[in-house]
Amino acid sequence: MFSQAVVAETLNPANTAWVLTSSALVLFMTLPGLSLFYGGLVRSKNVLSVLMQCFAITCLVSLLWLAGVYSFVFADGGSWQPFIGGGGKSFLPDMGTASLTGDIPETVFFIFQMTFAIITPALIVGGFAERMKFSAMLWFSALWLIVVYMPICHWMWGGGWLASLGAKDFAGGIVIHVNAGVAALVSALVLGRRRGFPTVAMPPHNMTMVVTGAGMLWFGWFGFNGGSALKADGSAGMAIVVTHIAAAAGSLTWMTIEWLRFGKPSVLGIVTGMVAGLGTITPASGYVGPIGGLVIGITAGAVCFYATQYIKRMLKIDDSLDVFPVHGVGGCIGSILTGVFAAESFGGLGLNGVSMADQVGVQALAVLVTVVWSGLFSYLLLKLINALIGLRVTEDEEVQGLDIALHEETGYHNL
Repeated sequence: MFSQAVVAETLNPANTAWVLTSSALVLFMTLPGLSLFYGGLVRSKNVLSVLMQCFAITCLVSLLWLAGVYSFVFADGGSWQPFIGGGGKSFLPDMGTASLTGDIPETVFFIFQMTFAIITPALIVGGFAERMKFSAMLWFSALWLIVVYMPICHWMWGGGWLASLGAKDFAGGIVIHVNAGVAALVSALVLGRRRGFPTVAMPPHNMTMVVTGAGMLWFGWFGFNGGSALKADGSAGMAIVVTHIAAAAGSLTWMTIEWLRFGKPSVLGIVTGMVAGLGTITPASGYVGPIGGLVIGITAGAVCFYATQYIKRMLKIDDSLDVFPVHGVGGCIGSILTGVFAAESFGGLGLNGVSMADQVGVQALAVLVTVVWSGLFSYLLLKLINALIGLRVTEDEEVQGLDIALHEETGYHNL
């Protein structure tokens, strides 16, 4: 991912068109892709609550991004630059059509980065689905964007200290997937299990919706990873190639393991394997070649499958929609393997003179810092909100379903 704004003399129309298209693709991942994927996974009495959360987060984050979050990620922070940006770009005071970031309009860079900021807190919804108050969700999403996402994004993509160490995160394995995955795990632990978990079966209520959403995620991910090149060139093309390979490999790996273990391949398994492959290739997508994409995808399908089984069946943690074992674990794996498969010997673009061991060490440090920062401050924010307004709906509201209890609406009038 492009880290700091570099002013070019001329605008490149091809690059501008590609990043504009990618911005639309990434927003399509959240609305409607993630919304339908998550909405189908919950019980029918909570489907609208999940769609509402994704929609509201999109609106809320967009305004916060304009008000200052973008600025404190990408504007010059002066002496504080290693840690946080400055406020000079809040509300975009000097951003006109002639203002460039690299060779694309800064307005285009602004909206592209906004779509990344939107989907990250939306991913966390899967960790507390079916039991968090709507008001608490809004407060947590807003504060988490500022306290957790904003500094980590600056450290990696805004010219911060992790970038200066040489950490690589092409499209958000660390900034988005590790970050959101850890926050979802903490949310699940702080809120506690859904009533009846794990003894009561809580299968997805609409697998057709899940598969539709999954297809939209796969489609939109081409903008997610390919757009992060900020250019319509071979690097964007290769990012899309390895993204597709990893998704396909992750899907078939998860499906095969599930088939061998449980006797039948499930639709839920193959689409979850796809998401695992996509999330795991994301940090590496602009640095590795097809072989790296294949190995990372296979690894994602296997490791994320067993991580999901361990979290749900052994630890009995109710990360409702498996955000941590899929996105969090996948993001960690992909970020560390970037230091391996970016090497030219594996068909990658090279490590720029750094040894594989050193690059893996830097990648592991960036992952560790993100896990600690996201875990600590997600916990503190949840505890603060719980003390002020409460996090969880009442027992009666949870039994009734959040659609009726919180929104006085229902997704299906015949139920």
